[in-house]
Formats: sequence, C-alpha cells, structure tokens
Amino acid sequence: MTAPTALVDVSFQLATESYRYRTPMKFGGRVVNDVTVLNATCDATLASGQRGRGLGSMTMGVAWAWPDPSIEDAKKLAVVLEIAERLAAACHEIDGAGHPVEICLNLAQRRSQIAVEVAQRQSLTTPIPELAVLLAGSVIEAALFDAQGKAAAMSSYALLTSEHLPHDLGELLGDPDYKGLTLDQFVSAQPIATLPLYHLVGALDPLTQDEVKQPVGDGLPESLGEWIERNELTHLKIKLAGDDAVWDLQRVIGIHQVACQTQQRGSSTGKPYFYSLDFNERCPDEEYVLKLLADLQQQSPDGYERVQYIEQPTARDLTRPDAVTMHRVGKLKPVVIDESLTDLNSLRLAVAQGYSGIALKACKGHAEALLLGAVAQHEGLFLCVQDLTCVGASFLHSASLAAHIPAVAAVESNGRQYSPAGNAAWMKRYPEMFEIRGGEIPTRVLDGPGLGYAL
Repeated sequence: MTAPTALVDVSFQLATESYRYRTPMKFGGRVVNDVTVLNATCDATLASGQRGRGLGSMTMGVAWAWPDPSIEDAKKLAVVLEIAERLAAACHEIDGAGHPVEICLNLAQRRSQIAVEVAQRQSLTTPIPELAVLLAGSVIEAALFDAQGKAAAMSSYALLTSEHLPHDLGELLGDPDYKGLTLDQFVSAQPIATLPLYHLVGALDPLTQDEVKQPVGDGLPESLGEWIERNELTHLKIKLAGDDAVWDLQRVIGIHQVACQTQQRGSSTGKPYFYSLDFNERCPDEEYVLKLLADLQQQSPDGYERVQYIEQPTARDLTRPDAVTMHRVGKLKPVVIDESLTDLNSLRLAVAQGYSGIALKACKGHAEALLLGAVAQHEGLFLCVQDLTCVGASFLHSASLAAHIPAVAAVESNGRQYSPAGNAAWMKRYPEMFEIRGGEIPTRVLDGPGLGYAL
C-alpha cells in the first residue's frame, strides 16, 4: 500500500551561482580560488495530494571530486552540471510512487549509464569518477528529501519510520546482515541542540598576525589566532602536505602552540582543543603517518593527545594491488575513510584495510549518508560529518545531517572562512549558524519541515 507521504510527481529547476574566495585554499597540492554552487528547487506532490517545494544546494567541488589535472576544471564543471540535469530528468521516468530513499536508490542504478552517455557527448577519453557523479546527484537528492518534508509539513528525518518507508536496511542495502534493522533506529527525528565546529586550517592560512603578508581587510579574521578568538574555537582541522614530513610536523606543532597561547590569554571557552589531520590522500605509505604521530608524541605530547582522528591519508583507489592499509595507525587514532567511501562495498573494503571510521558528506548524496551512517553506527565505527566548503543552504543541509545522526563527533564549516559572500543571503534568518560563538553550531535551529531550513 502506498504511503500518503510517498512522492508521486516531481519537477526540478536548476540554477548556479558563483563566488570568489576571500583567500585561496590549498589542499592536496591544489589551490582553489572560487566556487560554483548548484541549486535545485523541487516541486513535489505526495500521494495524499499535498504539495511542497524543496531546495537542494551543493558547492561543485570538482577539484576534490575529480582531481585529474589533464582536464580543465571548467570542463569538469560543465560535465557535472549536465549529469545533474540528466538525473533530474530521470526522476520523471521512474514509475510509481515512492519515498525519496527508494527514488534515490533507483536513480543510483541509472547513474553509471548516464555518466557514460555524458562522457561520450563531452568527448572525454577517460571515465567520469564516481565521486563526481555522486556530487552531481547530491543536489537532486537533497531537493527530493526537502520537498517531501515540506509537502508533509514534517521533518524529513521523521519520515524514515516504517509508516513512511516500508523497507528495512537489509532490503535497502541488499544485504541480509541488516535484516530487521530500520533506518529510523539510527537517525534522530529531532536535531541535537549543538555540535562542535571543526574549523579548517588550510596549508596557506596564516597562523599568527606576523604571517599575514597581504591582509584582506574585510573585517574578518586574517589569522588562525584571530579566528580562535572570534569564534571561541575548540576543534581544528589541519590540512597537511602528505609528502613533506618536516613541514607537516612543524605545522601541527605550530597550530597547537597558537591554540594554547590563545587559550591562555583567556580568549577561548577554556574547553580542550581537538585536532583532525587531513593529508588529502598524499601520504606514500602507512609509515609516513606512523612517523608523524611518533614524532608529534615525542615533541609535543599534548598536541598528540588532542588528535581526535585522521582523515584518509593515502590514494583513494583501495582496489589497486598496492593499496596501503591502516591497521597500525588505526590502533593509535581513529582513521576515517573519505574519498574512497562511495557505497557499502567500499566501506567494507576500507574496514578490512584498517580504517576505523567514516566521514559522511552531504555532497555524496543524502540517501547514501543516511544508509552508511546507519551501518557505521551498527558496526561501531567512528563518525564525523565534513563539508565541501559548503555555503548557504548547502551548509545548513550538512549541519542538519550531522545533527540527526547520533554519535557524530563534530561538523565542519569552512565556507564562512573562504566564501562568506555565499552565506550572505542566509545570514538574516540563521545568523547564529554562520557567526559562531562558543566553538559550537546551534543545530537546534534546524528544526523546520524538510531538511530543517526554510526556503
């Protein structure tokens, strides 16, 4: 029997907007200076006849999702936007009513063929990476979930019970190991009140005022110390080189010193600091990470203790014959899979290779994040939510996702640092989400229908 809240008709409108970064961001050996945001509005009708409009939004981070240097970023962007258009059109071809999770899983069966067709039309000589395809679809997925919730006047996270989604995880994942488990067992209908914010320290970011060579002069902080004081930060995500052990070690120690000095001046909350180390896949082997941790523990024991987790240190292709495992690092600190995480099979492969946690990202798709977040909780894995320099609605979506998945350690927010112009349209309604106080994001405000934010 079709649930009254099932989607029976949807239509999409897609549009882009672009923003220049206030300062360049360096990660994984690449420097990014601007961002294009894809927005999708979805007009939906439920089986009950109720109608609603939802919004999906995501920064099109092709430098991350598709790092191939032989293809211009402009070309990659055009390809990703075309895939998004094709996926939106494919929603009209799906027969019958359904829950957004069901529709997204149906779309997942069509993504590969769409990617092949777009690659041929765009005269590409290499396949489009799966991450780039997921990025394109993430906007469509978010709009579907938001539209259903807006039409039903309910939170999208409250629409995951068997009354609205009549399939258990075993059916949704195609795996009998999860038979009898339901998605609502692992997703809270209400957002948690607050979550710690992970502030990004990019490889080019000045740590102190003395390191500021070209001030932006826009009234926002120019150095890490100033950001810590302004937002009372307690969690710092540190971008590292992965191929320069001396620089990486000194960078972590330098950041720890700035954090401690700022705290000693009484400019922070007095809470302990936590760090995540992000090598952006550039470490040559596990030994590199082990040595960094050993040297850090020797030279800065307090800094070592404050490392909460490590993000995927080595190349994203875990199926290659020489794939690097993380068993020894995982015994010291949680190691989360990021770029390699695209489905349940990749999660299991990562765990078999020593990874002990996962990084959920709204930019890979809302349905995937919910399903893999449930699996991670069931398997006792470390959980965090990261963004893709998300701004505006895309950040609100990322924060709401984190706020509804129990056991998430913290949420990332770096759009406010690098692209505050992308937040301007949302500042009046959600000022506390973009101007942080106490080092925490007040996710309790994302309690509206749909994904929690108002259009």
